[in-house]
Amino acid sequence: MSGTEVLQQVTGLIESDPHSAPALTLYALANTLEFPRAGYLFKLDKLKDLDTGQRRLAYELIELMIDGRVGSDEWTRAKTQMDELVRQG
Repeated sequence: MSGTEVLQQVTGLIESDPHSAPALTLYALANTLEFPRAGYLFKLDKLKDLDTGQRRLAYELIELMIDGRVGSDEWTRAKTQMDELVRQG
């Protein structure tokens, strides 16, 4: 799955129900991935709130961090949209 697809799917999931456990879990993970100096602290047990497909999205977000794509223009656009969706929720 491409980075664009991952970000679109995560954004779509958040848009469909911004205050659901899966949406907030993926949003929290995306936020966490923007803080490498803090060691990307994320409670892994929160992944239990996700179904198999949603966990796959979480793993793909982590792959974007590993590939150095967090903070890219594509990431920033998607993350800005996620921020607005959760705030407006």
